[in-house]
Amino acid sequence: MTRYLVGGAVRDALLGLPPGDRDWVVVGETPERMVAAGYRPVGSDFPVFLHPESGEEHALARTERKTAPGYKGFVFHADAGVSLEQDLARRDFTVNAIARAEDGSLIDPFHGQRDIKARVLRHVSPAFAEDPVRILRAARFMARFAPLGFTVAPETLALMRTMVDAGEADHLVAERVWQEIHRALQQNCPQAFLQTLRACGALRVLLPEVDALYGVPQRVEFHPEVDAGIHTEMVCAMAARLAPGDALIGFAALTHDLGKALTDRQQWPKHLQHEHLGVAPVEALCERWKVPADYRSLALHVCKEHLNIHRLNELRPETVHDLFARMDAFRRPERVLQMAQVCEADKRGRLGLTEAVYPNAALLLRYFSAAQSVTARDLDLKALSGPAIGDALRTARIAAIATSKITSA
Repeated sequence: MTRYLVGGAVRDALLGLPPGDRDWVVVGETPERMVAAGYRPVGSDFPVFLHPESGEEHALARTERKTAPGYKGFVFHADAGVSLEQDLARRDFTVNAIARAEDGSLIDPFHGQRDIKARVLRHVSPAFAEDPVRILRAARFMARFAPLGFTVAPETLALMRTMVDAGEADHLVAERVWQEIHRALQQNCPQAFLQTLRACGALRVLLPEVDALYGVPQRVEFHPEVDAGIHTEMVCAMAARLAPGDALIGFAALTHDLGKALTDRQQWPKHLQHEHLGVAPVEALCERWKVPADYRSLALHVCKEHLNIHRLNELRPETVHDLFARMDAFRRPERVLQMAQVCEADKRGRLGLTEAVYPNAALLLRYFSAAQSVTARDLDLKALSGPAIGDALRTARIAAIATSKITSA
């Protein structure tokens, strides 16, 4: 059996990055011989097998042909006659089209090593345009590799624009779009994901609610960066810094200010009620891409409440308690820290404020700790029943928050 390590494992090794999953291409074999050798078949669209000991994926070398719009519109051909070079030719970027033989030698017909050294993301062939998911993959790779100095090759970006103009992005399915958004938000530079999609025109197709923020002015005394789209990029970047790898925090950061594109233009750069106007676009975005319920829930809470967190010191103890209640924090206490992190990212995701102190994060946690310390077991419930128990618990928790406010003043 002749097999080659391919894709991300080879690329990341050449970049000096920690190893991840390893994928192999097998040349000159048939499905029958793979099964006879003990490999377990798992592929439905094309022959993929799991190694009997390591469990690593081994795919037969294959070619593909476009037959219909969208990323599923392909027919795959795999047999013993398909060469390694033919298999590499169907891949997306040159940096992903390098193979390593078992003796350690590299097979690099599309000059991926050169592009790795130049820090360029470049498409392998015009066939790139046949798969719209590659637009998202380019943006997601930029979210990962921009900190290393990578850029998208001008000709690749031009091809991505052509794909968007041809309507290819309109055929993307929700599950795949969300998968790429989710993975991008786990990277160190999620703002590069937005920048790349915007540069090729895909942001207005896939995330029009976010795209609408660009060019929307904000009050310079609060937002020296002025542009609401730039602010969103900066908040996403800060969220990645405060909560590395946490896509849940990143998604709430991405969507926290969507209402600013819907406020009265006559009142710009003020954005009165933007926290309430943002609810509908957050819900629309989540519905379109089938965003998981916990992501949707946190995003909506942040959208509606982030201004309250910013003015936490001004809120009365009962208002603070009811804020926790609206967040369902007494049943979902993890939401308080999540809210604190996103709001800190919002406050520090501004020009000149990236190193600013945000005391409200610690304050929010302090107030919640005080409220959470009071339970029904601490109350004299002998003379109470029904709603009166809840009212007494609320009163006691408000008192605890009030005491905490005094001691923290």
